[in-house]
Amino acid sequence: MSSFHQQPPIPSGKKFDAIVVGSGISGGWSAKELAEKGLTVLLLERGRMIEHVTDYHTATKAPWEFPHHNLSVPLETLKQYPIQNRTGFTITEATHQHFVNDLDNPYVEEKPFDWIRGYHVGGRSLMWGRYSFRFSDLDFEANAKEGIGTDWPIRYKDIAPWYDYVEKFAGIAGNRDGLPHLPDGQFQPAMPDNCVEQHFRKSVNGQFADRKVISARAAHLTAPTPEQMALGRAKCQYRNLCMRGCPYGAYFSTQSATLPAARRTKRLTVRPHSIVNSIIYDDKTGRATGVRVIDEQTHQWHEFRASIIFLNASALGSTYILMNSKSKRFPNGMDDSGQLGRNLMDHHFHVGATADYDHDLDKYYYGRHPAGLYIPRFRNLPGQAGQSFKRGYGFEVYTGRENWDHAFQLDGFGADFKEKATQFGQWKITLDAFGECMPYEDNRVSLTDEVKDKWGQPVLKMDVHYRENETLMRKDAHDQAVLMLEKAGFSNISGFDSQAHPGLSIHEMGTARMGTSPKNSVFNKFNQHHAIKNVFCTDGASMTSSPCQNPSLTYMALSARAADYAVKALKRGDIPR
Repeated sequence: MSSFHQQPPIPSGKKFDAIVVGSGISGGWSAKELAEKGLTVLLLERGRMIEHVTDYHTATKAPWEFPHHNLSVPLETLKQYPIQNRTGFTITEATHQHFVNDLDNPYVEEKPFDWIRGYHVGGRSLMWGRYSFRFSDLDFEANAKEGIGTDWPIRYKDIAPWYDYVEKFAGIAGNRDGLPHLPDGQFQPAMPDNCVEQHFRKSVNGQFADRKVISARAAHLTAPTPEQMALGRAKCQYRNLCMRGCPYGAYFSTQSATLPAARRTKRLTVRPHSIVNSIIYDDKTGRATGVRVIDEQTHQWHEFRASIIFLNASALGSTYILMNSKSKRFPNGMDDSGQLGRNLMDHHFHVGATADYDHDLDKYYYGRHPAGLYIPRFRNLPGQAGQSFKRGYGFEVYTGRENWDHAFQLDGFGADFKEKATQFGQWKITLDAFGECMPYEDNRVSLTDEVKDKWGQPVLKMDVHYRENETLMRKDAHDQAVLMLEKAGFSNISGFDSQAHPGLSIHEMGTARMGTSPKNSVFNKFNQHHAIKNVFCTDGASMTSSPCQNPSLTYMALSARAADYAVKALKRGDIPR
């Protein structure tokens, strides 16, 4: 646990070239790129410091080293997580320290919203699912073609070189699959299939002409490059204990990749326990001059100054800051479009099917690879007949063998115990769909004083729900999952639809979207605020729609692209120092 003295003292009056708010996937990238391009950078994180390796206190613990064998969490601990606990989200003895105390960080729910958060250096880059897919022009053009929301201000050609750039640095395992709507990237070797995955892939690909089962594209090193090894990163060990923090640096996180790269420049200052309350705006110059910060531990207020500000506090975190940044020019928060806080999207998921595989019971698999198969979107593609719903969904496919690690739960000793401990159960498969949510203008968040947080600040009120389009999409995903498992010869097939609430997929998007005009959006095509040219936002808040692919790779690419633009604008004098 970090102490007060670990927060770097910042001399009074010191001005940085750039302030980055938030240290997760996008914030780490922003800090790295800005520092590597010659800027002095202050990286502010509202939570505690977590140092790579040394602060992953449960990463190498065996189940029997936990008081409750990592099977349950004490009631007193669970009381801190009423939101996350009610969802069934994985809060364990090994991982609970990476999740936010819901009691200290409340919010108001007009409608149910399951907000899963991690406030610490690295943010959710320590706990993310690591699936990394590109968007295509099918996604970037959809709003304009359908007359929904507003048009993206970019197309695939604008971001493709930046996808290349971030993939090479981060390390993405996958195959080149030749799908126009899921563009190929710069890949390391894909993780191998187990026998169930081999069967499912071969069967579905052979029987369905309209879809293709592929290896998931995951941010794990399978063939580390010299650049990655120089940062201390190593090949994935197939432990699948990723949410505890990876001491090998095998999966991409702020701690393993972008933070050490930024620190090499000697131009980075990291200040944890720094809750950014608002952006300071100068009415005379029309620019932001810095940020107001509450110290998480002491509750003292500070102001830090910089020429450029990058918001990377998460979709809702960045939107909160913009809404709370009020001035004579912006009495309702930093926006002229009326779109700030609107169009909140999150993938709807937990719909699909499970089944048993009754063959290959004499086979097993080596290790526990952390990424399985993926079925990219196969609905409403160019040249296909339209469905009853717009857009589409993709399936994450998980497989495994029951009872493989159950020995520590068994009673007994001696030969009988050994025999029971080596008996493996049924092969299982799950198809879980992730579907696109449309950008509904009245799916929104707002500030409210109904409740205050631990530091006396107003909180967010969530007013979000899924609509008919998502419901129709879920019905199709359920039926197609069952059909594929039937065609592939699985048994004991059971469809499911958990009716998960927004937030649980942890892919919050929208609320401060990019667009073509100050009238329809908050940020422009370079993630630059339309009215305040030295403020940028490259996290989920800036998303204009929510393609069904996992969005984190796009946040990385947008962050690198915006940082490049911002530094060049600063050097040209378009953004004054």
